[in-house]
Amino acid sequence: MSAPRGAETVDLQVHSTASDGVVAPEAIPAAAVAAGLSAFALTDHDSASGIAAAVAAAAPLGIRVVPGVELSATDDAGEVHVLGLHIDPAGALERELAAFRAQRENRADAIVAKLRELGANISIEDVRREADDGAMGRPHIARALIARGECRDLRDAFDRYLGAGRPAFVAKPRLTVSAAADIIHASGGLAIWAHPGVGGRRNRVEAMIAAGLDGVEVRHPGHSEEDARRLLALCDHLSLVPSGGSDWHGDASGRRMLGGMQVPGEWLQRQDERVAIRRSAGIA
Repeated sequence: MSAPRGAETVDLQVHSTASDGVVAPEAIPAAAVAAGLSAFALTDHDSASGIAAAVAAAAPLGIRVVPGVELSATDDAGEVHVLGLHIDPAGALERELAAFRAQRENRADAIVAKLRELGANISIEDVRREADDGAMGRPHIARALIARGECRDLRDAFDRYLGAGRPAFVAKPRLTVSAAADIIHASGGLAIWAHPGVGGRRNRVEAMIAAGLDGVEVRHPGHSEEDARRLLALCDHLSLVPSGGSDWHGDASGRRMLGGMQVPGEWLQRQDERVAIRRSAGIA
């Protein structure tokens, strides 16, 4: 399918039940069409397992699915989320992601053990049911706590137990930004700094470029208008590709509405052009 025309809008960060979203991958294309989108990127955490189903469901609807993934990395300033867009979800990438999912399961086991020590009535089987074969994360543990009546809602679960510094918190294994970019490039994709917010300043963006960054997420529900203007100017000045997305997880309320960031299709065209340049030059 050809790239969307510049007047069309896209959403380049969307999550499904393949990670911590609540809508199945095969149901997202119809929702995206209803939202007026010409394309969306499926960017589940540490998983590309939903892409095939989304692509198959999108074909008769005439909407493009950009294969993607979201990786959690770290630099000197802390955690950094890196989107891999335009990836080939098969082969070496899937082996890397399987290892990340195993790490997520080990982390979930450790968190559940801490919760049980704190007196919470929860098991790893409860968490697996909430994940429904997707990549397990803290939102699934929070939902299991809610289902067990241990917490009122997601905020309560994170405030009491799961947030950084709380009694059941377990840190993620470290992945450098450079390593994340290498994994994404090896799969033919572009490495995009997800929702940098106020931390997206020139000195840090330049450090990210040195680590392999191809672009920056300019439009995101967590960004102010000033953030978006600054980040777009940095993209233009530093020859990065802009991106943007709703970070939609299927919730029908709040600011994270599918297609809500009005990301121009022209940004996707610019990404397509960058991908074509990299591939024609044989750059992995």
